[in-house]
Amino acid sequence: MPVFEYSRWDGTQRFTPQSADHAFDELSQYLLEYGEHILDYLDQSDDDSEVLELLVQHGYIERDQEGRYRVTPKAVRRVENRALEELFHVARKDKLGKHETPFRGPGETLHEESRPYEYGDPIADLNLHETLKNALHRQGGGAPVQITEDDLVVYDTEFQTTCATVVLLDMSGSMSRFGKFGQAKRVAMALQALVRGRYQSDSLQFVGFYTYATPLSERDLLMAAPKEVSLFDPRVRLRINLDHPPRFVPQHFTNIHAGLQFARRMLSRQPAQNKQIITITDGEPTAHIEGRDLLLIYPPSERTARATLAEVARCAREGIHLSSFALVEDYFYLGLVNFVEQMARVSRGVAAYCNAHDLGNLVLDSFIGGRRKRRTG
Repeated sequence: MPVFEYSRWDGTQRFTPQSADHAFDELSQYLLEYGEHILDYLDQSDDDSEVLELLVQHGYIERDQEGRYRVTPKAVRRVENRALEELFHVARKDKLGKHETPFRGPGETLHEESRPYEYGDPIADLNLHETLKNALHRQGGGAPVQITEDDLVVYDTEFQTTCATVVLLDMSGSMSRFGKFGQAKRVAMALQALVRGRYQSDSLQFVGFYTYATPLSERDLLMAAPKEVSLFDPRVRLRINLDHPPRFVPQHFTNIHAGLQFARRMLSRQPAQNKQIITITDGEPTAHIEGRDLLLIYPPSERTARATLAEVARCAREGIHLSSFALVEDYFYLGLVNFVEQMARVSRGVAAYCNAHDLGNLVLDSFIGGRRKRRTG
């Protein structure tokens, strides 16, 4: 077991990072765990810092219009790609590819096998070699070769589904414990890298839910952090008018209802054949919306559960596949497990509970499974 000893740096030792990549990878671990607050420390540091200069020179961080440090698109892509590499061990990488479906027809994947041409098949899929062989065999050799419709052979193709996915990420106060939020972010960013590299026709969007719900860009996702607990009463019953909210609204509640509403509206604008919502949470819902009012209720109430399950049912009626993952590694919270199972029953979707380190493979399997359904007419 290694032993580490820590002491205040006195400035006599010169720190030289191995490379800009290595330095940023170290920084990104803190960004994943703690979000944008880490950049505040960079703003307070010495501009002559060799590490900062190195990261700027290699395009990982830059100054915004207000003079504050921010990560660059190059940096976000690196975090996403590394998250994907961590999610899939090198031994499994060669097994990755386009998601397969049992349906044959026009698609992106060409197979070695060929089949006779059928009316409507794309000419681009024509297997010219086999077609000429058929023509020569039929006419017994010689030139010129006369090709008829019966000689035509096309490569077999595999139908490739397109899928629109929204990942709902719990940003409530309890997600800050035990590294849950950092691991959930890693999984979400790995999915982004997977979609960009393997499924360019798919769309993937992120929504963070807490007391409210808000969309997250790729940069927002990296910078995101759970909301700090700001209300410690053992019982809370608050009704907040959304049109005229008070100055202080606690942000750390769990509004799965608002997250699902936001995701459903986003998916309604997507033309993809398959649509799915993947929810990652560590608590039962403690907030929901009624008309133009926001209700915050703790401990979790049946009223909030009913409103949330009603939205689950609406998503299912609109053809959206739902998968819900409950993070319960720090305690076995039976109420949370029961709730995600209710979500699965109402939506005929997927429910699972796991610890944060097992989340990646489960979400990946759900993502792949959720895009295999082919809609007809």
